[in-house]
Amino acid sequence: MQKDSDMPLWVFLAFSSIETRRGAMILIWSSFLFTIYCIPWAILYENPWLTRLFLIDDWEWFAMMVPMTVWYWLSMKWVDKNRGWNLATNTEKNSIE
Repeated sequence: MQKDSDMPLWVFLAFSSIETRRGAMILIWSSFLFTIYCIPWAILYENPWLTRLFLIDDWEWFAMMVPMTVWYWLSMKWVDKNRGWNLATNTEKNSIE
């Protein structure tokens, strides 16, 4: 994604290498799924299978992943509202021709 003069830096940093809304949704969903994985399930449920499957045993990763996921989601909403995803693709196509 190319940075415009009206695009905030926090939006550009979130999607600097993502050109489509589909790519942004893949990033957000994978971040959300990893956030769910980062819940210390081994502490919450005393099950040996959960302890082997979920290796995280504290809340540090979860505390970091929640704001990152929210940041990606808010950045996508900003692009949806202010710029749109087609502009990024059209700008690239026009510069190639």
